[in-house]
Amino acid sequence: MGSSMKKIGMMGLALLASAMFVAAAHAEIKVGILALRGAPKVMEEWAATGEYLTGKMGEPVTIMPLEFNAIEPMLRDGKIDFMLANSAFFVEMEKLYGAKPVAMQVNSAGGKPVKEFGGVIFVRKDSPINTLSDLKGKKFMVVKASSFGGGQMALRLLLQNGIDYKKDFAEFKEGGKHDNVVLAVKNGAMDAGTVRTDTLEAMTKEGKISMADFKIINPIKDGFPFVRSTELYPEWPMAAAKHVDAAKVKKFGDALLAVKSDSDAAKKAGIIGWAPPADFKSVRECLKALKYGAFAN
Repeated sequence: MGSSMKKIGMMGLALLASAMFVAAAHAEIKVGILALRGAPKVMEEWAATGEYLTGKMGEPVTIMPLEFNAIEPMLRDGKIDFMLANSAFFVEMEKLYGAKPVAMQVNSAGGKPVKEFGGVIFVRKDSPINTLSDLKGKKFMVVKASSFGGGQMALRLLLQNGIDYKKDFAEFKEGGKHDNVVLAVKNGAMDAGTVRTDTLEAMTKEGKISMADFKIINPIKDGFPFVRSTELYPEWPMAAAKHVDAAKVKKFGDALLAVKSDSDAAKKAGIIGWAPPADFKSVRECLKALKYGAFAN
């Protein structure tokens, strides 16, 4: 009896050990990335960062491209550990679920670091629309009402200029992806559209459009390297979900801050690297002005 009990005990230990091994094998850090221009584009740009972080963290880091409507439930339910999404989405997740910023993307403008971004409102070159007020009664497209650079920044600017997107357009549509908005305006399906700064330049570089096809409405000319119509807001932050322990959050943030501009991770993502997170007060103010989402009241 004693030896069979011992056997069962040994089997139990073996099963426990194999279960622990399987759990360890499946332990991974999941990073949800908002798929601005579709899932394949996310993997093309961020797979190298996943590999770099895997090396730094000592456990697998999985990049997960997520649509706008998928990222919130994944964060809420603890199915992702970190999240890279626009600044407005971040401040909502901070307010609702205690997400914490760990680092902020530093964009590359021809090799120069850019820590802010804006929205650009544009029409076809041959359009009779020349000013913000000319947009009243026209067909206007945003990426999504939940897109910060591709929607909310421009909608706030329009509100400040007496145009309410809920009632002052002949048609108001969401394009879903930045490229769709640009092409809808180029093809004449929509009168005007808005995307985040650097989209028109990126699509020109890719040979999809020419900047000369478009006219910028309310152009702001200063030292900022991309065409824009709105004020500037802090770049996308990488944020940690509330359930991730502080030591892991710090290790992850430090790993991002150590990314070199000439590394594969930075070059594939089209960024210079990462900086400590900014103050996101201006972002909260934008959402309050629009009475949007978590800031509706």
